[in-house]
Amino acid sequence: MSNSVLGSVTMGYQPVWNAWRQRCATRLVVEPHLSGAVDAQHLLHTLHELWPASLEAQILVVRTPALLSDLLDHTPAQSLWLEVPDAWLGDALLAGRVRKAQQRGVRLLWRGEAGQPPAAELQGLFHKTLRSITPHDALAALRAALQRSHDGGTAGPGAWVSPIVPGALYEGLASQALVEHALDHQAVWGVAGWPTEEMLYGYRYKQIQPARQLLLDLVHAIDADESLEALEHRMGNEPLLSYRFLRYANSAALSLRTEIGSVRQGLMTLGYSRLRAWLMEQMPHASSDANLQPIRAAIVLRARIMERLADAGIEDELRREVFLCGIFSQVDLLLGENLGAALHRLPLPGRVASAILGQTGPYAPWLEAASALESGNTKVIRDVCRAHDLQADEVNRALLRSLAAAA
Repeated sequence: MSNSVLGSVTMGYQPVWNAWRQRCATRLVVEPHLSGAVDAQHLLHTLHELWPASLEAQILVVRTPALLSDLLDHTPAQSLWLEVPDAWLGDALLAGRVRKAQQRGVRLLWRGEAGQPPAAELQGLFHKTLRSITPHDALAALRAALQRSHDGGTAGPGAWVSPIVPGALYEGLASQALVEHALDHQAVWGVAGWPTEEMLYGYRYKQIQPARQLLLDLVHAIDADESLEALEHRMGNEPLLSYRFLRYANSAALSLRTEIGSVRQGLMTLGYSRLRAWLMEQMPHASSDANLQPIRAAIVLRARIMERLADAGIEDELRREVFLCGIFSQVDLLLGENLGAALHRLPLPGRVASAILGQTGPYAPWLEAASALESGNTKVIRDVCRAHDLQADEVNRALLRSLAAAA
């Protein structure tokens, strides 16, 4: 039965990151198709089934007032959050539903235009606010951050005043300095989206290294004699480490008789002792830059969604190929070099290279769909699904299950 409601909407997503650079929430964009109305109760039941409650906040971003009105009437207390655009509060009927939902204990998120605070009479209705800043506010925030840095954080009241509001959510922060100021100094609740290009610009003259914590987790997993499947999954959470591992497994230093085309094959061939020794060799150069964590996590989530899209009727070995296709589709961001040159250093199946470099082959539709979902642009998502004959219910199901597993 859930197929019908998932087939009647287009979904996309946007992670929200906290001060520890962990995902603390996900904004799930939901837009009904033009063909008809959506049963709000059925949608809520399906979301609960496929994307059960977790420690992270689950925020529904509904693109039509009619569906939001229905969700306000039926969403249980303390479950999904509902995002409410300020512009829609001019509708007296919807505003009344907002008040009733708040009285029932539904968590509501106010969202307004850049630089616009919620009206004073509305503030008590909302659990949190989602804000964006104007260029003028961005400049003021950067000046406050710079002055704070110069003064060592000891300046008196009024010496530096930031327009960033503590406890709020922010979207559209376009620089590392703004994100760090918001999360680390102004104690905002979370940042929606991540300035990936600007974060990586700081590494233009130096090499990014695998995450130290993930290396430690792998070593501890080996010491605890975890299963091969568990090690493979852990390795997959670090795209750069997976790439380097495959390069190492195929290096002349090991002189293996066969090419290693997957992480699992490499783990089986090298064994736990040799893997542990190699991981310890990576440790002195490992990275502790927390700002890279959202970038890694986004790449891995893309790969997990691809894996789910390919789930029906595909062999395990091919599913692993699909996952590699996902995590290596952006490995150039972490390597700082040409993507084609990076992929040609590995004995990857032609299907993987064709999808990433040529947007062709059997894996290309899943890669394009998973990439589109990240944008949250429902028109783009619909166009991609239509172009590749991907059914909306299958794509939405893969997205929800991937978000649940990642949480």
